[in-house]
Amino acid sequence: MSYLEAIKIAFLTFPFLAFLFTIPFILRQYHKYGSINKLRVLIIYSFILYIICVYFLAIFPLPDRDSIDMSSPVCQLVPFNFISDIIKETVSFDSVWQVLSDSSVYTVLFNILMFIPFGMYLRYYFKNNLKKTILFSFLFSLFLEITQLTGLYFIYPHPYRLFDVDDLMINTLGGITGYFVMGLFIKFLPSRDEIDISSIEAGKKVSGLRRFTRFCLDMFLCFIFIIILYAIFRVEHVLIISLFIYYVFIPSLRNGQTLGSKYLKMRIEVPNKRFLRLFFRLFLMILYYLVIPFGIGYLMIFITRNVNISSILVFVIMAIYVLLLGIFYLVNMTNIFKRRVLIYDRLAKCEYVSTIGKDIEDNFQSVEENIDES
Repeated sequence: MSYLEAIKIAFLTFPFLAFLFTIPFILRQYHKYGSINKLRVLIIYSFILYIICVYFLAIFPLPDRDSIDMSSPVCQLVPFNFISDIIKETVSFDSVWQVLSDSSVYTVLFNILMFIPFGMYLRYYFKNNLKKTILFSFLFSLFLEITQLTGLYFIYPHPYRLFDVDDLMINTLGGITGYFVMGLFIKFLPSRDEIDISSIEAGKKVSGLRRFTRFCLDMFLCFIFIIILYAIFRVEHVLIISLFIYYVFIPSLRNGQTLGSKYLKMRIEVPNKRFLRLFFRLFLMILYYLVIPFGIGYLMIFITRNVNISSILVFVIMAIYVLLLGIFYLVNMTNIFKRRVLIYDRLAKCEYVSTIGKDIEDNFQSVEENIDES
């Protein structure tokens, strides 16, 4: 398997891993900044893709278990052994191209190139100094070498690649090189502090995705609350009681914030009589999302059971109902994304307000002044 094939597998794997990472990433960004910066998304996701590529280059190709030589050496612990290998392999070559095309040479160059982006990411986005860049480059290389030494975490009975101390040094050199290469470009790029400040400014407004995230997070937390409440107290009408506590009682005590809203740094603002308006809002939400849609479905079932019509017509009617129900919920989710005021918020006079406040701004005020001065 060539290097390109390992990278191809990494690109095919990336969407799945990125999907698993996306929800925690969104929650973290809204909690810390109140917004999702596009440049930050590009940097973080490209870094994830880069790490996947490096990891797959370290473990692929995977051999058959039966083809592994159980007597082969597992470690090469002599520093700078690669220099003697290069001299032995290239001493008879007549041209520079012959030297560079030898595996003993291009493997060293490839290991350096492979870690240059790592050093660049560490300096630019993670704001690591040279000492930390050296440390993290060494640790990342050590992780890859241990992966090889353990036979892919003991999946294989014997290591199928050599643990090489030279790789630790060469990879670390690549990270150091990337650190200095980024120094040539860092002045032409927005700094991490500028990205953070821009994110805070954007987080002062509640975006559609932030509203939708709050909606989903609150539904999930409320569902967990329902399960816990029923498991402990075995109360009747646990759904209504849980909805009242979560969407009315708790926000009334916490300045219009549910648990999800608190984490995502936003709240529901009402002009007055917070408890009554939140209660009215919850009543409208239950009516809007549950009672009316499913009441229509129950009515249709009742009619079809008591009216003499064919089973095919019943199936068609119910299929149309399910389709319209799906469209109804999809339209409402789309309206949340587009930051439109839904009917229950309009009638209850509720408004979503960001709570990205002075405590966060103060943390970046000094940074912003330093940026302006420079």
